[in-house]
Amino acid sequence: MSEPRIRPATPADEDPLAHLDRATWSTLHAVTPPPEPPYAPLFDERHPHQDYLVAELDGRVAGYVRLAQMIPLPAHAHVLTIQGFVVAEEARGRGLGRALIRAAVAEARARGARRLTLRVLGHNTPARKLYEAEGFAVEGVLPGEFLLDGAYVDDICMGRAL
Repeated sequence: MSEPRIRPATPADEDPLAHLDRATWSTLHAVTPPPEPPYAPLFDERHPHQDYLVAELDGRVAGYVRLAQMIPLPAHAHVLTIQGFVVAEEARGRGLGRALIRAAVAEARARGARRLTLRVLGHNTPARKLYEAEGFAVEGVLPGEFLLDGAYVDDICMGRAL
């Protein structure tokens, strides 16, 4: 087993990342309907490849994290948001998620951000524990924000200073 390698995405990563995104879709973390053909491109004008960090494990793409500026105003330029975080099922439990979150923190700092935020579904306990272990704190809860699989699920807003 090798250590995870985290690197910036390139345009050539679109197909493997899009496949990974579809393969890992679950109501544990997704609020959108399951992906169906024809698939929209993963990289587009709103989601350029420069926003993604790619995780490789044993030489294969095994995850990604996407950083975005959610409010495109100069007064909010110091805040970045994790808006996409995927780890391949077979790579879980090997430190890949932690490596991606740490890389996202480092990248946000390098881009001049002072805060990093994210949203996570209330029932996604593994992700919430990881975020808390990496310094994120709950900053707000939107109770019953989503109806998933017949149950109302909270939307948890988390953040951390950089």
